[in-house]
Amino acid sequence: MSSGNDCQPQAFTKPAFGEKEATELVDRVFGLKVSWIGPLPSYDDQNFHVRVSRNKGAAEGADEYVLKITNSEDSQEPDLIEAQTQAMMFLSAEGFPSATPYLTKDGNIMSLESGDTGPGNKKYMVRLLTYLPGTPVAKIAANTEVFYEIGKLAASLDKALSEKFHHPSVKSLHRGQFIWNLANVPLLDQYIYALGESPYRELVEQVIEQFKGKVIPKLSSFRACINHGDLNDHNILVDSSSASLENPQYRVSGILDFSDMSYGYYVFEVAIAIMYMMIESPDPLSVGGHVLAGFESVLPLTGEERGTLFLLVSGRFSQSLVIAAHTALRYPENKEYLMITAKTGWKHLMKMFEVGQEAVEKTWFETATAYGNRAPA
Repeated sequence: MSSGNDCQPQAFTKPAFGEKEATELVDRVFGLKVSWIGPLPSYDDQNFHVRVSRNKGAAEGADEYVLKITNSEDSQEPDLIEAQTQAMMFLSAEGFPSATPYLTKDGNIMSLESGDTGPGNKKYMVRLLTYLPGTPVAKIAANTEVFYEIGKLAASLDKALSEKFHHPSVKSLHRGQFIWNLANVPLLDQYIYALGESPYRELVEQVIEQFKGKVIPKLSSFRACINHGDLNDHNILVDSSSASLENPQYRVSGILDFSDMSYGYYVFEVAIAIMYMMIESPDPLSVGGHVLAGFESVLPLTGEERGTLFLLVSGRFSQSLVIAAHTALRYPENKEYLMITAKTGWKHLMKMFEVGQEAVEKTWFETATAYGNRAPA
């Protein structure tokens, strides 16, 4: 859901390949024959769901992939895309449900290709990733068990990356001015114009000011790590692990979109997960406690980290809502996808501030404490 390596979220050209061009790309770069292709929604890259014919006339059907064509700006940073892809491969080897790349005909994990879209014959980094089965969390009636499991996943994933992922490209994840890094909420100042005279503008200005005063001074005391950075309700896939329609049990079957990876802090990841799990919930203020309980079953937060959770969640709401509004002004044809969070996001952010930090945190912390050392029922 991101773009850009600096504070310019829109200094890119989104690819605009047609299905015919994408089909030819899969054949030429990866040596695979496409039997079916269809577009997938995306923020600033271009994705296609691809089925390819099995080699040697095998009867088992087709293999499925996602053709990922990275926007022209991010494509200029091969080390960053390398780090993201190597992280996916590492996590898959560690047992996480992460996609892995199908190698090009030259044996590489990605290829820089010319595109005939837009002026200047821009170059786009192309990868073919395994297609992960499952349903996005956004499409199910998520329950407290799902929220707990996602919190647990967020902590486990960051812990594995931070403690065991050692690839030369990892240094590219130090993305100081990256607009989607949660430390950079103050950079929203320059995009807030996109809200116009909306009543929400004052609320975001309040978040930014509180963030500057109460979060930024504490960053040095937080425990640093590598963040996935975008564990949202469309980037986590689940499948049903029970036949019960009344009380469905779900397990995480896929983790998507590593393009927001950067060095950050453990508390950032749980805040981001809480914010996105609130989006579809009929009782959004209660969600945080279940996500937090799952996270803390792997990695308990310090008192200082817990004390900034409310503003970190508010900060991520603000990032998502302001940058989406800014992007929609430039790319109105993609407005429906860009504004998914805004459908309920503003309402939830307003509610958080109406209820107040103390009351919201009390709900979250009491819920998390109630779990104790037990798994959810």
